[in-house]
Amino acid sequence: MLSQYGIVLAGQVLAQLGMHLPGFLWPLAGIIVGLLVGVPALVLALLPKHEPVRATGRAFLLGALVLGAGSALRLIPATANELYLLSYAVLAGAAAFFLLRATARPAPAAEPAAEPAALAEDGPDAATPAAGDPGAIGWAVLAGVLVLVPYLWAGALGGFTESIAAALAALGAGALAMAILGPGLWRHFTDRGRPTLVLAGGLVAGVVLALIAGGTGAAGTQVLTLLVLPPLGFAVAALAPGAPRGWTTLTLVALAAFGPLGFVDPDELNLGLIGRDVPYYALLAALIAWLVALALGVAYGIGLLRTVHDPVVAPEPEQLAPPAQWPGARPVGTAWPGGAQAQWPGAPAPVVRERRHVVPRTGGRTLAAGLAAAVAVGAGVFYLAGGQPGFFGDQLFVVLKEQAPLAGLPTTTGLGAGRDQRVDAVYRRLVEHADRTQAALRTELDRWNLDYQPYYLVNAILVNGGPEARMWLESRSDVDRVLTDQRLRPLPAEIPIERGPIQQAPATPQWNLKMVGAPDLWQRGVTGKGIVVGSSDSGVDGSHPALAANFRGGDDSWLDPWSDSRTPIDHNGHGTHTTATAVGREQVGVAPDAQWIGCVNLERNMSSPSLYLDCMQFMLAPYAHGGNPFTDGRPARAPHVLNNSWGCPPLEGCDSTVLQPATSALAAAGIAFVAAAGNTGPDCGSLDTPPATDPAAITIAAVDQTRRITSFSSRGPAGPKPDLAGPGEAVLSAMPGGTYAELSGTSMATPHVAGVIALLWSAQPELVGDLARTQQLLRDTAQPALLATAAPACATEAAQAGAGIVNAAEAVVASAR
Repeated sequence: MLSQYGIVLAGQVLAQLGMHLPGFLWPLAGIIVGLLVGVPALVLALLPKHEPVRATGRAFLLGALVLGAGSALRLIPATANELYLLSYAVLAGAAAFFLLRATARPAPAAEPAAEPAALAEDGPDAATPAAGDPGAIGWAVLAGVLVLVPYLWAGALGGFTESIAAALAALGAGALAMAILGPGLWRHFTDRGRPTLVLAGGLVAGVVLALIAGGTGAAGTQVLTLLVLPPLGFAVAALAPGAPRGWTTLTLVALAAFGPLGFVDPDELNLGLIGRDVPYYALLAALIAWLVALALGVAYGIGLLRTVHDPVVAPEPEQLAPPAQWPGARPVGTAWPGGAQAQWPGAPAPVVRERRHVVPRTGGRTLAAGLAAAVAVGAGVFYLAGGQPGFFGDQLFVVLKEQAPLAGLPTTTGLGAGRDQRVDAVYRRLVEHADRTQAALRTELDRWNLDYQPYYLVNAILVNGGPEARMWLESRSDVDRVLTDQRLRPLPAEIPIERGPIQQAPATPQWNLKMVGAPDLWQRGVTGKGIVVGSSDSGVDGSHPALAANFRGGDDSWLDPWSDSRTPIDHNGHGTHTTATAVGREQVGVAPDAQWIGCVNLERNMSSPSLYLDCMQFMLAPYAHGGNPFTDGRPARAPHVLNNSWGCPPLEGCDSTVLQPATSALAAAGIAFVAAAGNTGPDCGSLDTPPATDPAAITIAAVDQTRRITSFSSRGPAGPKPDLAGPGEAVLSAMPGGTYAELSGTSMATPHVAGVIALLWSAQPELVGDLARTQQLLRDTAQPALLATAAPACATEAAQAGAGIVNAAEAVVASAR
């Protein structure tokens, strides 16, 4: 368990730093842990003379093999969860089949008819009826559903195909448990129904289930199965001997395993989803399931919640047939007159033999079936009423080969009609091109009744389909590639609003604003007036004192693709903080008189290409709530500067170039697209995530109060990225609920540059849309940054901070020359 948790945690920490575990680590870990468990188990299986010990060793050895093989299967990335689940189901099913075949005992060729179960001879299985416990399956269903219930509340199913694959994988895990924890093991732990032996068998079963759980689930999911399955060992030990074929074990383990496998996406079990998101609820469900499983397992083990077969031992004379020569001899099997053999002279003394009568408690089958049915129906009603019914699988982001050409478009600059005509021309070309080139594919999607959403800023279509749809789409000649569009599964409760620890706004401008020269311009009347900044982030608290007065307003200044909210709101706080740094009042924003509009593209700190593109399209041509981006866009209402304190890594579905058509189109429209470099430093080349890598983006690194590059700021190879730097450590800005907080990251540095551009364009309106001239001014007037301490070999200022730290006052002065 420690090895599995340790590797998962190490992988999560490295992922937050922009690094990844080597692909061979899971197979290597599987081999090492398999040997550490398997070698001692092999010794137990071969050397001891006591057969129960050898049987236990064999069970542990098989469990270790399952752990090693299951760990190796994690070479399949978590983003391909359907493939993992199907592969696991096939391998587990095949392994269980061969194990069951290998351990099956062939029936003897000729045996005398067996005595009735109630009159079975003394022996290790004497207390178990030959026909099995008629209520065992019912009790197994009852236990399995109860353990599953927390996931019905806390989780949500993926896509249809993914859910079927998860069910098959859960059956595979149950079949493995059934094969390993079979009759050959339980006959050593069954003796007159004594609870002590059931509990001892439960400990053995718990170890085996822990080994199976460690090899079940994509990387991260086994953290949950390791909590859910092992405590069920006592229930397995109590029920399995009563059902010799192992169906109770299969049923119980499969139902319990389906919770984490079917209701949790391994992609979402990451440290990036901080707060009360999927990891929180998944672990909470696992802990509840652990408590339920442990309670049920112990209760079954001591016989409180199951039909127990009580051995009743009583002396009973064996009826012997008289010899044929005895007077009045009767055929064997008929009663003797008087009921005593003494009537026959010379008859032998009676042989008295103890017989065990196994007496089931009355109503066991009916009670078990009734309770199982009631709990199953109740769980279904609970899921429909209090859970998240339906399928919420990842979608397909289909990028077409023919992207819209941007040559020949207007290049007018300046605040006013010229700029608006330029944006309008870009918008119309993109829409026309998308409508024309997507027509054939849209027709086919309609014919197959596949839901889809077209995009124009990138010529792409979002399709709601599974692996079969993906194969078809990838085979089309008009499709360039198909990416996985990560869709977070819904939560059982609304995300709480994150507030800051500081209740009062600062009385004077903080160090970060002074570093970029903003207060100097305020004193000269340059405050950003006339410029609109667009914020694509976790949202914005539109009621915050630092932001309420300069929200642009109207029906086309807010878009929420996540929650469909009608007014600006922010649960996470990240977007409120970055927006206020760019345009906030209350002594926290660079351009306090600039207006802002907002869009929610990562409400839960994890997004997808389609959600990022929803906001980027809205920023090119805003539209009213519920409008169609293709027909209802208003390019004249586009903001002038965009702040983008986010990145789209492969985990979310982006490749290195997927957003380049969008950032290039925004640049063609004269809209400044400012992007965060990322927080995966200090390694060379750690700046590797779009849109920061896009040529058309203005990419921003972070410095601290001493003007030194922060250790977390992502580095370029030696240029051309990042472009510039801004304050990014312990930056004070607004948080939801009228509060404030100091946050760090290139996310905090980026809005400083967006605000500086707003100040520059407010002072020199003719520069609006002139991106080349604007960037040149910012570079020429940038202030030197200090290299990070213990810097790597790529530690040039260009690789760490681009041209240096922006300075609005110097840039405005230079623009007037």
